[in-house]
Amino acid sequence: MGCDHFSTDVSYLPELGAYLDGLLRQREKLRSMTEADDWARAEAAPSDEEIARIRRLIRRVTEEVDQLTDAERAEIQQAAAMVRKTRQGFLGMPRIPQPLPDLRPERPV
Repeated sequence: MGCDHFSTDVSYLPELGAYLDGLLRQREKLRSMTEADDWARAEAAPSDEEIARIRRLIRRVTEEVDQLTDAERAEIQQAAAMVRKTRQGFLGMPRIPQPLPDLRPERPV
């Protein structure tokens, strides 16, 4: 897909769906802005190609999961839920910022 935000594994399906929903909402909101110039709406709107790529990715992952047995699907869903929970924990951790370099080393402290 060329996007660093999502991967193609099943644990990203909820995020992919939310991302697609956001793109579609954004596109519809821009289409309803009658006061904007056509070129401005076209530039700000997500491309049809981007929307199609996300839909293809969701469909591909979903079709692969649908081919599994019920037991395999349940196992995958359980593992994906654990991965999502772990990923949320890591994303919420505070980071210690790097100290800024002293741009004037000759200045007394």
